[in-house]
This record gives sequence, C-alpha cells and structure tokens, in this order.
Amino acid sequence: MSTVIDIGLDILSWVLLTLGGACVLIGGIGGLRLPDFYTRIHAASLTDTMATLLIFVGMMLQSGWSLATMKLFAIMLFLLLTGPTATYALANAALLSGLKPGDKGAQGKYGENVE
Repeated sequence: MSTVIDIGLDILSWVLLTLGGACVLIGGIGGLRLPDFYTRIHAASLTDTMATLLIFVGMMLQSGWSLATMKLFAIMLFLLLTGPTATYALANAALLSGLKPGDKGAQGKYGENVE
C-alpha cells in the first residue's frame, strides 16, 4: 500500500515540476514577445509567482516530511512575498519616471535605440 502512495506522490511531484518548468518557458517567451514594459513585467510576475509555487511544491513532495521540506517552504514563502512586491515597486518606479502604459520606451519596433 505504501508503494502505491509513494508512486502517486512521485507522479504528482513530477507533474508539478514539469508544469512549473513549462510556466517558466511560456513566461520567458512572453517576456520576449510582448510589446511593452508593463505587459512584459506582468508576464514576468505571473511566471515568478506560479512557477515558484509549482516547482517548490513539487520539490517538497520529493523531499518528504523532513527539515528540507520546512526549509523549502520557508524559501517559497519568502519568494511569494517578495516577488510581487518587487514587481509592484518596479512598475511604480517606471510609472513615476514617466513611462506610460502602451509606450515602447526608448526602443523601436525591432529593438534599435530611438533618439
């Protein structure tokens, strides 16, 4: 009976780890493809939060009930509290510096510098 539970936990943890990796990949592609600063930072923030949650829960299931699990939980909690806060601070600083939503910033359509 315990081997069935172990196999189930392994499958669930690998599914979570795979979904977290896919979330990172999709967020990276979104960061490259999205048009302006605010949509890019939105994609990065969602990726940071969702991928952190999925990957850390997958690692916690792999490590079992141990001190490593508690450390992983503490790191995950720290990242989940500071990631969105840092994203908000960055977006707020950009807005206060004059970058309006929808502006391309100092780059043209193909990434060249615009003077």
